[in-house]
Amino acid sequence: MFVNLQSHAFAGNPLRFKTPKPHDPLSPALALETLKAQLLDDIHQPFSLNFKVLPYRKGSPLASSTSTDGDLGPKWHLGWITLADCKALFSASGVELTGDSMVYLGSSSEQDVVYWAIDVSGENSLATEFVSKQFCFVELRTLMVATDWADERAMADLAVAGHARALMEWHNISRFCGSCGEKTVPMESGRRKQCSNELCRRKFYPRVDPVVIMLVIDRENDRALLGRQSRFVPRMWSCLAGFLEPGESLEEAVRRETWEETAIEVGEVMYHSSQPWPGITFTTLV
Repeated sequence: MFVNLQSHAFAGNPLRFKTPKPHDPLSPALALETLKAQLLDDIHQPFSLNFKVLPYRKGSPLASSTSTDGDLGPKWHLGWITLADCKALFSASGVELTGDSMVYLGSSSEQDVVYWAIDVSGENSLATEFVSKQFCFVELRTLMVATDWADERAMADLAVAGHARALMEWHNISRFCGSCGEKTVPMESGRRKQCSNELCRRKFYPRVDPVVIMLVIDRENDRALLGRQSRFVPRMWSCLAGFLEPGESLEEAVRRETWEETAIEVGEVMYHSSQPWPGITFTTLV
C-alpha cells in the first residue's frame, strides 16, 4: 500500500533527506566550526556560509503570519532569523550566545544555508524582543491545525518545526547522565550528548518512545470507536492511543490499550502507516 508522506503531519522533512559528508562545509562539524568563528567575528573563518536560526520557547517555535485574500485565512511562516539578528537580540538582552547552545537541524546545498534551533525558554527578556519583531511563539499543534495540508512548502516547514521540537525536548530531559548523575555536554552540533565525567563519558543519542494509534471500526454497522477527554473542547473526539510496553508487539499493544480504555476486545489488527511526532513516533493501526 502506497502512503503519501505529505498526508502525515510532521513527515517529509527536507532538511533530513541527506546528511552532508564530513569534509563538506555544510556538515555538522564544519558548520559548527564556522558558526563559532562568526560568533567571535573571526575574519579568518574557515568557510562562508549563511545561517538561519529558529528560536524555541517552552516547546513552541517562533512564527509569524500573513493575511491572504479570500476565505483561506492567514498563512503562517516559521520565524527564521539570521545569525546577525540572533546575535543582536542576545546582546541587547545581555545574554551570551554560544555555538554549543545551538542545535544543528540540516542544510540546503542549493543555497549554502545551514539551519539551527535554539531554546530561549530561560530568557524572558529575549521572548519580549522577539515579540517586538512581529513574531510570536506558537504551540506546534496550533500550527498543525492552521497548516494547509495541500501546500507542500507549509507541510515541509511543519516537519522541520516538529524535528526541531523533538531535539529541543530531548536536550531538556538529557541534562544529566543516567549512569553517574554528572552533567552531559552537547556533541556533534547537538546531535548527541556525552557525560562530562571523564571516568564515565557515556554517550546519549535521541530516542523515541513508540506509540500506537488505533482506529477501532465496526464494519457491520459502519461505525468507528473514538475517545474523548474531559479537557477536550466541545465536539472534539480522537482515536485511542497508548505507549508500547517492554516486550510487547504493536498488535498486542493495540489489543491491550483498547481493552484498558474501553473494555472492548478487538479482532483483526491491520497496519496502516507510521507518522513522526515531536518527541514520539506514532504507528497507526486499524
